[in-house]
Amino acid sequence: MRGEDLVQWAARLRPSCRACGLDLSTFNVGDGPAAFLTLIVGGGVAALAITVQLAFRPPFWVHVILWVPITAIAVIGLLRLSKALLLALEYRHRAAEGRIVAPDDEP
Repeated sequence: MRGEDLVQWAARLRPSCRACGLDLSTFNVGDGPAAFLTLIVGGGVAALAITVQLAFRPPFWVHVILWVPITAIAVIGLLRLSKALLLALEYRHRAAEGRIVAPDDEP
């Protein structure tokens, strides 16, 4: 099973897996991968931007032209992989929505 079998473009899951026919509409991947990627990539880009600033002291516009596209490309580029990974983890661990189960009434 490959990532393109699960994800249509960067952010939308296919209705079913092209390889095995698994119904993917039952999985709730949500926006979790995008949020985690933004935080992880943002941290890495911030560290690189600080390093570049301290080493070369470029003007502000260089940072904007350099880091905004790198951040966007990294997040969008890794979004397919992270959504497919989260979906695979949900499938492997049989994740489902939480349910409140009433305790059994004891006589």
